[in-house]
Amino acid sequence: MVCLVSRTGRQSQRYNKGRRQVVGCIPYRLKISSDGTISDEFEVLVISSQKGHALMFPKGGWELDESVEEAASRESLEEAGVVGNVERQLGKWDFLSKSKGTFYEGLMFPMLVKEELELWPEQHLRQRIWMKVDEARDACRDWWMKEALDVLVQRLSLLSLKPMEEDENLPLISIY
Repeated sequence: MVCLVSRTGRQSQRYNKGRRQVVGCIPYRLKISSDGTISDEFEVLVISSQKGHALMFPKGGWELDESVEEAASRESLEEAGVVGNVERQLGKWDFLSKSKGTFYEGLMFPMLVKEELELWPEQHLRQRIWMKVDEARDACRDWWMKEALDVLVQRLSLLSLKPMEEDENLPLISIY
């Protein structure tokens, strides 16, 4: 069962040295070719801001009662309506909030999407759009999220360069 209500309020959120900690995911999937087979390319999911003026990856506050991976997964469910496997952290960035004028600490994770839900908590507040990596990089509003996307692209491209003898189950992935 999936909870269809977003968490609100900041009284239970984590802070580090006075900076609110936010976590998010870059949801991605392997593209399906026209013949129904999985291709070697991938797409990422961007969402609109609540006011609809900018595109970004799902992210939000990290609550005291959850692990960082649980928070990243929850934010992806609440804001983008996707469920999947949260993978190894892409990095940590300090950034200035455009709306609040305060510094935040952002942690980003890749998420291999397993399911795209028809109903999700913020479906009436946001749009979700699957894009090619280069399109998403151009469209994304925040510099630190673009950097996280660059780390994901590098990581996935390194996976595609490994010889198949090492692990026959690894997908071959191209970045464009």
